[in-house]
Amino acid sequence: MHRGTMLLAAVAGASAVVIGAFGAHGLEDRLVGMGIDGETIDRRLPQFDTGARYHLAHALAILAFAAAPFTASRLRTTIVTMFGLGIVFFSGSLYLLVLTNTPWLGAVTPIGGVCWIVAWSLLGVLAITSKDEKPNR
Repeated sequence: MHRGTMLLAAVAGASAVVIGAFGAHGLEDRLVGMGIDGETIDRRLPQFDTGARYHLAHALAILAFAAAPFTASRLRTTIVTMFGLGIVFFSGSLYLLVLTNTPWLGAVTPIGGVCWIVAWSLLGVLAITSKDEKPNR
């Protein structure tokens, strides 16, 4: 188990659950309180939900990667970093877009998607190039 990666997974997972709970139980009232019209709220709630779902999915991916038997390497570090940056840019931009009703932040979201595509692609490279080995604890 890689402790730093597991810690990142723990923080990402816990924050995804907290943010998702807020989205399900408090977000709509907050947006109404901000004076946002109903049509805009109807668009914003699914955006927030998308951010939370992808956030949690990638927290689980980081956790699975923490348990993977790959030795420490620059490639492994890059993969974990790209997963984390994907959460920040993709999910974070959606959270901010919704909470501030600032549509231009949607232009930042694809950066996070690209980070995830790179992470998943590099994971494939790591799987192809790694030799079978015992787990690194």
